[in-house]
Formats: sequence, C-alpha cells, structure tokens
Amino acid sequence: MDYGHSSLHLPMSFKFEKLNVWHKALDLSVEISEVASSFPAFELYSLSNQIRRAADSVVLNIAEGCTGQTNLEFARFLRYSLRSAVEVVSCLFIAKKKTYISIDIFTKYYEEYEHLCKMISKLNESLK
Repeated sequence: MDYGHSSLHLPMSFKFEKLNVWHKALDLSVEISEVASSFPAFELYSLSNQIRRAADSVVLNIAEGCTGQTNLEFARFLRYSLRSAVEVVSCLFIAKKKTYISIDIFTKYYEEYEHLCKMISKLNESLK
C-alpha cells in the first residue's frame, strides 16, 4: 500500500506538509531506505542504519524546525537538516567505494541530494 503524500488526500494540518522541500526529503528518505536494504547483511547495524537515520533526520529536522518556531529557530533546524543530507552523501560515497551500490545509483542520489541541499539552503536564505 502506498502511503505517499499524493495518495492520502488528507487536509494539510501541519505547516511542514506545505513545504516542497519536506516532501522531497520524505521521498528521498524512503528511496534511501530501499537502497540500504541491498547492502550486505553485516552492514545492517552500521552503514545501512547510518544512512537511513541520516535520511530520516533530514525530514524530521525540517518538520521540527517549521512547527511553531521562530525564523531563527527554523533556520537552525534547517542547518541540522543540511548536515544530515551531507551525511547521506558521505554514506553514498562509502557504499560506492565498498561496491554496495553501482555508479548509476550513486550518481542518481548524489544529484538528488545536491538538489535537496540547494532547496534547503534557499529556504534558509528566505528566512533572513
């Protein structure tokens, strides 16, 4: 069953649900989790877990910062989110180096996270 934002058709109750950057981060988090599931079993509690937590952290920090915070607080959480996105990219480099993912998978998600980082940075700049 697909629980993506487009299939729920629920009214948007939380401020973060209106942010394209949050939806992009959420979609990427799900995709990264799928990529990590292909890593060797012995990586379950190390690299697989680390990349999943970092991808989830991007989503969670955007939501947490957006909800009931001042622009200054929101900007702080966006910086946390940006750091977590860079952590995902670093994990992708490790996975590529260890040949857990192909160059095509690496390139796809490198580019996706580069775009996401630009979105986060642009939103952060708009808060000033």
